[in-house]
Amino acid sequence: MAELQESRITPLPVPPPPGAVAAPWDDAADEPRITAAIRYLAEHYTEQPSLDALAAQAHLHPHHFQRIFKRWAGVSPKRFAQFLTVEHAKALLRESASVLDAALDVGLSGPSRLHDLFLSCEAMTPGEYKAAGRDLVIRYGVHPSPFGSVLAAVTDRGICFLGFLLADDPLDPANGLSADWGAATLVEDPAATAAVVAAAFGGVRPDGGLHLLVKGTNFQVKVWRALLAIPPGHVTTYRRIAETVCSARAARAVGGACAANSISVLIPCHRVIRSTGVIDGYRWSNPLKRSLIGWESAQTTAE
Repeated sequence: MAELQESRITPLPVPPPPGAVAAPWDDAADEPRITAAIRYLAEHYTEQPSLDALAAQAHLHPHHFQRIFKRWAGVSPKRFAQFLTVEHAKALLRESASVLDAALDVGLSGPSRLHDLFLSCEAMTPGEYKAAGRDLVIRYGVHPSPFGSVLAAVTDRGICFLGFLLADDPLDPANGLSADWGAATLVEDPAATAAVVAAAFGGVRPDGGLHLLVKGTNFQVKVWRALLAIPPGHVTTYRRIAETVCSARAARAVGGACAANSISVLIPCHRVIRSTGVIDGYRWSNPLKRSLIGWESAQTTAE
């Protein structure tokens, strides 16, 4: 196995943009309605569904749905649908090019003067990797999010998992953790993981910053480090990340590293797309990847 490494990264800050969610997503009543509508919109975005069609998915009156949706996204459903198109993705790639160059320079070359958000990322040693989490206690919990239920998991050393629960997932969400951390002690403790979801979806940054515990090869950790430098509301290509990490010829390997990422949103693999503007290749479904990009575009766009 390739050498694993420890790294500390200071990416660009994430200030609350116009329309941003200022608190953790905690409206459990609205969550399933919005999730159903967003899933439908992300799967049928090429048709640009009408407000009535989306409201029907949420089982709400169109006027009420529009109000709830705008509270969630910061923009209207019609505007949000435009953020899901290939044309928007291509435009976002063009707009993001210079911003990304600066972000990568800051994120990879040393401490930034902009340190509103500090992430420390510790990679497991080869011995710890082989031990599959022996002597680790992993506390996990399931929480609502703007995109459906998520499973978050933490150790004393940091966040080790944040993933979306899909319809075909096993009934016990901890099964996936057991597969990756077979020798660890798993403890269901939603109170211990609530802050993770608040940070990922509500912009709430805990005192002392966020600490991530990842396991992967030296190459994978380098890719994840580069991803941390991509600001919200921007995207880049697999090739561009490959050029940053080693060589443009490693674009396919970058895709593999993104697929191996177990800490979604916080390590933003969803911000990497094809140079054609096509949005796919996401571990938690392509419609969800489109939704995340659309949501972040909406959060940085005043309507």
